Amino acid sequence: MKLVVLGLTLSSSWGNGHATTFRALLSAFAARGHQVLFLERDRPWYADHRDLPAPDFCHLAYYDSLAELEGSREPVAEADAVIVGSYVPDGVAVGEWAQSVAPGRTCFYDIDTPVTLAKLARGDFEYLTPGLIPGYATYFSFTGGPVLTRLEREYGSPRARALYCSVDTARYRPQDVPKRWDLSYLGTYSDDRQPTLARLLIDVAEACPKRRFAVAGPQYPAAIRWPANVERIEHLPPAAHPEFYSASRFTLNVTRADMIAAGWSPSVRLFEAGACACPIISDQWAGIETVLPGIRLAETGADVMAILAGDAEGAGEAARAAVLARHSAAVRAAELEADLLALTEPATA
Repeated sequence: MKLVVLGLTLSSSWGNGHATTFRALLSAFAARGHQVLFLERDRPWYADHRDLPAPDFCHLAYYDSLAELEGSREPVAEADAVIVGSYVPDGVAVGEWAQSVAPGRTCFYDIDTPVTLAKLARGDFEYLTPGLIPGYATYFSFTGGPVLTRLEREYGSPRARALYCSVDTARYRPQDVPKRWDLSYLGTYSDDRQPTLARLLIDVAEACPKRRFAVAGPQYPAAIRWPANVERIEHLPPAAHPEFYSASRFTLNVTRADMIAAGWSPSVRLFEAGACACPIISDQWAGIETVLPGIRLAETGADVMAILAGDAEGAGEAARAAVLARHSAAVRAAELEADLLALTEPATA
């Protein structure tokens, strides 16, 4: 199969979760014998922070304008399937162009489904409009559950399918390193996540001065007051994630408000941590225990302190087993392949 992906970024993992998601999925998809072309808008922010400028599993090409994208018309027209991702710059125009060049074979991959639906509800059509949705042959969604029915019934999607994020289990695996932190967190700063991070980690660190904590990720305001026992790491490249998780007794998962409201919206960090056999403490939302059984849930700092005071033995191994069975990149690539083949195969009576 020839697949073309027009995504936010593959080359840079700085300040976004799209790159690691695409890397894991497309690497495993290519390993199944398929050809992949990834078209990325050349943006200064990502150009200055590229940690995978030349992937070995697909061809990565850049375009700096919609006019230059026209130069990729031939491979898009010849592709068996085309996927347009969420948050692509000029995403509405890109989607209209892709649908016109590859009608019936162009799909949408929403790595931000609850955020997208909230934007549509308030008339914010940054990268998707309601009118585009019926033209996408399949709406692949990071969010499962009732949202899929809503996409079909309310927005007219011909096919809405859950395509959760996944993890490259060859890269994300337990490391034999000493435990440095009792609780860690990995994530870019977000206004709506910060109150939960403050409640479940910063406040806990202040209350537990003998315990050690870490927060890794960019764009945190300088005004945030970090306790002395919280280590700040400005940016942690994907290659360093397994050691980070392996050095943590527990790691914290914090979910954006729109995704909590929708439920069934696992973050890639959940699966990365689980693949490294790191026990996870998470805020609560519908479906989380179905997606990743055995996860520890917390609403308050007191909940977190009680978990930290307990025994983590067995929790990390259970998380890794669940990820290997259901959320590896190999599993997800097989799911994608089956859905895309359904578009290209003639219908049977």
